[in-house]
Amino acid sequence: MPKLDGLEVCMQIREFSTVPIIMLTAKSEDTDKLIGFEYGADDYITKPIKPKLLVSKVKSLLRRLKTDETQNAETLTVGDIEINREEYKIIKDGIEIILPRKEFELFYLLASKPGKVFKREEILDKVWGTEVVVGGRTIDVHIRKLREKIGDDYFKTTKGIGYKFEM
Repeated sequence: MPKLDGLEVCMQIREFSTVPIIMLTAKSEDTDKLIGFEYGADDYITKPIKPKLLVSKVKSLLRRLKTDETQNAETLTVGDIEINREEYKIIKDGIEIILPRKEFELFYLLASKPGKVFKREEILDKVWGTEVVVGGRTIDVHIRKLREKIGDDYFKTTKGIGYKFEM
């Protein structure tokens, strides 16, 4: 039976699963870490590591996973707005509002946690992902369009940090 290294195993798991993968290795070069993430690792931990820190990192990853699952719920109701993630449909005061995909995803992200200020980097990562390079004003343009379609009062700017949704 041929031997597989951790990267090959990680790549094979990613072909059929989104289960969290933490690489625990003695390889500590930046290039090793980058390759680990490219192959699908969610975290990359170098040895030696104290057991309590390892447990803490695993718990943190599981918390993020739980948050992502909550955010993937099919329907979210915030005040007078109903958001159906599966159908990409928004209903406000009984009227359906049509949004392009990225506007919808940005709106859903902000509305999923009313009052929470989302940093620009977090928004870019969660809505556009790390694979896509977008301009610095992309978020601003999408927020402006959401304000026009949903209403000015819902979207607040926190100068120098990001945006939040308020009801």
